[in-house]
Amino acid sequence: MPSKPKIRNAKVAMAIGAHPDDIEFQMAGTLLLLKKAGFEIHYMNVGNGSCGTREYDYKTICKMRGGEARESAKIMGAHYHPPLVNDLEIFYEIKTLRRLTSVIRDVKPSVLLTHSPVDYMEDHTNTCRLAVTAAFAKEMPNFRCEPERGIDSYDVTIYHALPHSQTDPLRRRIVAGAYVNITPVFDTKMAALRMHKSQQNWLDTSQKLNSYLQTMKDIALSVGKLSRRFKYAEAWRRHLHLGFCGPDIDPLKMLGKNYLINSDYERKLKKVF
Repeated sequence: MPSKPKIRNAKVAMAIGAHPDDIEFQMAGTLLLLKKAGFEIHYMNVGNGSCGTREYDYKTICKMRGGEARESAKIMGAHYHPPLVNDLEIFYEIKTLRRLTSVIRDVKPSVLLTHSPVDYMEDHTNTCRLAVTAAFAKEMPNFRCEPERGIDSYDVTIYHALPHSQTDPLRRRIVAGAYVNITPVFDTKMAALRMHKSQQNWLDTSQKLNSYLQTMKDIALSVGKLSRRFKYAEAWRRHLHLGFCGPDIDPLKMLGKNYLINSDYERKLKKVF
């Protein structure tokens, strides 16, 4: 008797960041709320954190940051996926794309959280491009991934976080399409970020973020203020549906009262389409 086909869990959410701590800064609150809503959640950084130090050698910092990321994922209750390349070597190129596509085909996320298409750092921008293309290639049999994985047809909705500075690289303000109230899970988001202890001195010296924990709190408060409703918030823009899902599919609506669509943003979109 032939075996029954495995039923795919349609409630799977995945966050793909560039470096260890990017997810915690911009995406972890939403990921945690999706878990509360019954989603299986996944955590992946494309870069291994190799350049996030002035104190440690390559092997030491990679081991250190990998361990921190694993502990952070454990706190969030997320499935951890190991990185693919070194920091500053996140390029939009075929080898990395094939490997990331393999992960996407394994996980089969219906919600994909990633960076803004434009950000202050090319690692972030390239991670976004890789994640979007990998999701697009999920059901293309003639695109080979490494290692090989089977294709599947399903809806995936992609959401882009705000850039770190809430502006593009030319200092123009980026407006959110929607806000997520992360106040109920803020303490867990903070605990997850706290695992990245190696980043305290590095962020102090490289980016003048006096305390990386306080910086994350300030960002969440700032975005919350923009929402005009929530104390702590994360903000998102939904990717164009073409090639990914139906035009009106918006899974973050499952978050109920913790999800707020920016009506001004949507109104401007309607003028375009």
